[in-house]
Amino acid sequence: MTPPGRRVAVVTGAAGGLGHAIATALHADGWSVLLTDLDPAAVAVAAAPLGGWSAALDVRDEAACAAVAASAAERGDLALWVNNAGVLTTGPSWEHDEPTRRRMFDVNTLGAMNGTLAALAVMRRQGHGHVLNVVSLAGLIAAPGETVYAASKHALLAFSLGTLSDLRIAGYRRVHVSCLCPDGIWTPMLHDRLDDPGAVASFTGSMLTARQVAARAVRLAHRPRPVVSLPRWRGAQVRLLDALPRLAVALTPLVQAAGRAGQRRQHRRSTRPYRR
Repeated sequence: MTPPGRRVAVVTGAAGGLGHAIATALHADGWSVLLTDLDPAAVAVAAAPLGGWSAALDVRDEAACAAVAASAAERGDLALWVNNAGVLTTGPSWEHDEPTRRRMFDVNTLGAMNGTLAALAVMRRQGHGHVLNVVSLAGLIAAPGETVYAASKHALLAFSLGTLSDLRIAGYRRVHVSCLCPDGIWTPMLHDRLDDPGAVASFTGSMLTARQVAARAVRLAHRPRPVVSLPRWRGAQVRLLDALPRLAVALTPLVQAAGRAGQRRQHRRSTRPYRR
């Protein structure tokens, strides 16, 4: 059993990629981490070196999220819930059928809402806690080629900030909601996108590693902030473009060119032979 008062964190989508990197970084920081994922076998393997605590979780299931939050609270102080699970489908919005659009909103938006509300049910009783939502820069600006994905992330950003304000109005000063908005991350979500014209927006800036983003997530866990972009300059850049939509649309050809160059650059990096 986890010692009383031990900080407990829940991470969704933690079988691999960014979720696993965040869970690993939190474990190294002294947290007791419950790794969750849709794939129970994969997340059990991922959790083995991190204390072996895992659970199957479909974030689209509200009752399942509530059960995970209750289980985590039994092991200690549910101090952090990280909504990381997400899915991406690229291409023009008119090429997505209804099930594809629904899946992105069900996981990226409603799934994160389910996790947030399940965690807050415990944290409000405790009087403290922190929900960290992994949003992406696509939540700050409409990303061409990733339009529906960006819409799902915009909705998550609005929900997160509105919920934070609602908590303050209700008098909860020690319950926090943060949004982490990283640039493109070199994880399995993008590994097969190097030739995908719909994914160019993810390659226009600094390609981050999962470890870099996880390290920022740990710092954010210690010092909550409503919105954090990574790197910071990219957040300022996309916010400026978001404030000038005519300019943003006019610059779309340049964005596409920069993204294609980024794809080629990342392809060279990923195929470069290892040197000691």
